[in-house]
Amino acid sequence: MRSLSSIWAVRSLFDHTHPAIKNIKLPYDNFYVYGILTSRNRSAIRVALNIIITYHLCRTCPQQPFIQQGEDQLKSLQQTLVRRAAGVALAGVMLALTACATTDYPSLAADRTQVPQHEYLIGPGDTINITVWRNPEVSLTVPVRPDGKITTPLVQDMNASGKTATQLARDLEKSLEKYIQQPIVTVIVTGFVGPYSEQIRVIGQATKPQALPYRENMSLMDVLIAVGGITEFASGNKAVLIRNVDGKQQTFALRLNDLIKRGDLSANASMRPGDVLVIPESFF
Repeated sequence: MRSLSSIWAVRSLFDHTHPAIKNIKLPYDNFYVYGILTSRNRSAIRVALNIIITYHLCRTCPQQPFIQQGEDQLKSLQQTLVRRAAGVALAGVMLALTACATTDYPSLAADRTQVPQHEYLIGPGDTINITVWRNPEVSLTVPVRPDGKITTPLVQDMNASGKTATQLARDLEKSLEKYIQQPIVTVIVTGFVGPYSEQIRVIGQATKPQALPYRENMSLMDVLIAVGGITEFASGNKAVLIRNVDGKQQTFALRLNDLIKRGDLSANASMRPGDVLVIPESFF
C-alpha cells in the first residue's frame, strides 16, 4: 500500500507537467520504476515519468523494435541514476576538500606589511627613447628585443632587460665613450611591459586572463578592473594569490566575491611584482 500511495502521490505531483500520465497505466510491477518513483529525488522522479511515457507509447506502437527500446530504457535508468548520484557525491567531496584547503591559507587582506619601494625594470617588448645630448644622429627610439637586448648605431647587442632606465643610460655612456667625448645619455621608457618576473599574472575564471605590468601602489581591485572582473562560473571567494616571500612561495586566500559583488573594501589588498592570481571555477 505504501508503494502505491507513493506512486500516486508522485503522479499527482507531476500531472500538471505531464497531462498524458492520467491515461497511462503505470507498470507498478517493474522493480526499477518502483525504486525510482518511491525516491525523494524530484529530478529522478521527473526523468522516470518521462521514460514511463515513452515506454507506454512504445508498447502501443506496432513496430516491435521500439518495445525492446522502451524496456531497455527502463532497465538502464536505475544504473544511470546511481552513476549520477555517485558523481554528485564525488563533486561534493572534492568541493569539501577544496574548501578545507582554501581555508588553511592566510588571508591576504590581513597582510598589512608595507609594500617595498619599487623601481621599474625594463623588459622585453618595452619601447625606449635614447637621447644623446648634442648628438642627434645616435639618438633614436628602439624596442627591446625578445632576448632583452637593444641595438643602436654605435652600440650593438647591449643587454637592457632587468635594468632601470638610469642604469641603461650609464651603460650606454660607457660604450659611447669610444666614439663620443663625454657623452650624456638619457633613456626614457615609453612602452611598458616589464620583465616577466615582475608581471602580475591572472589565470582561471577571469573575464580576460592576462599578464599585467606592475604599477606602484597597485591593488587587487586595480587588477580585477584591468582583467574585466570574473566570469559567472568563477568561485571568487575561493581564489588564491601565489607570492614569492623571501625566496619562498606562499599562498594567500582572497575574497573576490565580497570585494566585487558586495563592495567590501576590507577584502582589497596590495599587489606586489610577480604575484599570480588564480581564480577557480565553481562546481555548482
